Amino acid sequence: MHASINDPELRSFAPASAESHFPIQNLPYGVFRPKGGGEPRVGVAIGEQVLDLALLEAKRLLDVPALTGREVFNRSSLNAFMALGKDAWSQVRARISELLRDDTPMLRDNAALREKAFLKQSDVAMLPPIEIGDYTDFYSSRYHAANVGSLFRDPESALPPNWLHLPIAYHGRASSVVLSGTDIRRPLGQTMPEGAKTPVFGPSRAFDFELEMGYIVGTGNELGSAISVEQAADHVFGMVLVNDWSARDIQRWEYAPLGPFLSKNLGTSISPWVVTMEALAPFAASGCEQEPTPLPYLRSPGNPTYDVNLEVWLQPAEGEPRRISASNLRHMYWNIRQQIAHHTVGGCNLQTGDLLATGTISGPTPDSLGCLLEITRGGREPLQLGDGVARRFLDDGDRITLTGWAQGDGYRVGFGECTGRVLPAREQL
Repeated sequence: MHASINDPELRSFAPASAESHFPIQNLPYGVFRPKGGGEPRVGVAIGEQVLDLALLEAKRLLDVPALTGREVFNRSSLNAFMALGKDAWSQVRARISELLRDDTPMLRDNAALREKAFLKQSDVAMLPPIEIGDYTDFYSSRYHAANVGSLFRDPESALPPNWLHLPIAYHGRASSVVLSGTDIRRPLGQTMPEGAKTPVFGPSRAFDFELEMGYIVGTGNELGSAISVEQAADHVFGMVLVNDWSARDIQRWEYAPLGPFLSKNLGTSISPWVVTMEALAPFAASGCEQEPTPLPYLRSPGNPTYDVNLEVWLQPAEGEPRRISASNLRHMYWNIRQQIAHHTVGGCNLQTGDLLATGTISGPTPDSLGCLLEITRGGREPLQLGDGVARRFLDDGDRITLTGWAQGDGYRVGFGECTGRVLPAREQL
């Protein structure tokens, strides 16, 4: 890694306030299309602007050894770039940082090029940043797992017997992963009302959000091989915010014996900007203490993770947004490296563009819980939003917004927002 790229003192001629999520220390990647017309292409966020990497590539301003003879940014996804591997990611990020520095004249002093290369974020439409082949969602916050388990079982046995020994996950639906800003329709499905003897069909009455983060596989492994804990970090390109929308009443009825299905496949929202692991490196932290010691293939000394602040905001259809949760990625019990090691230990082949999500990130305090199921204790203790407005679960018209950032010395490395609004269920069949 180039030591200067994450220097807190680094400044760009492209303005970014101290509260901006996108200073020169970040440089997250995304895919955009100008609202005035044009083809999708890759850019990076800097302040309130987008830098067009396809244009810089065409102008030969991104010529680094790893990109020789390749065109990877005049595309509708990041997959071609991610497939080049860690050295290419580092070389390109260093070059972009160099071009944006306030002491580099190449872009700074070329007004005609700047006018073409920079677009206001308000003047572009963001598109899905990656082509997702597969999606796996983990269940790796001990606080979340214990809270949920206590709602349905004896608190003394809240965690399943295997939970402290391996990262539990389910195979999600890649086709219903959607970009932030996409409305989510309340799902229909079977539920078993309390005290009933037969199930009923209809709209979910316990629709929920889940505060998560996702990480994107840059380079995978061959079928039959495995990625070790020590190697795992080299395979991860970057991270996004994730809202794994959940229908709790449908989930409760369908869960046994194979886990979530219709309760989860209705939609998963991700944020548009991919923050690289290199940008997050200065915010390395230790996660929760792991006891008992994991089996050798899962041992990860210090339980390395990142100090990323996370918030959830709920805005009713008629009303102002209110923050209802503040958590942190450090609250994860099983870290990203362990999740990848376990995912592949049996020979499963991860591929470029695969999305893996952390699972709901809850903390140890009532104000750090990552879903309404926990906040309202299964709907028994409604969340008071003020002015007589309360929620047991989400109402039609509610908008959920996730945001997150790592706080540096005078700057932030942020993820922007991941937002979605609940639409009424469609008419029943």
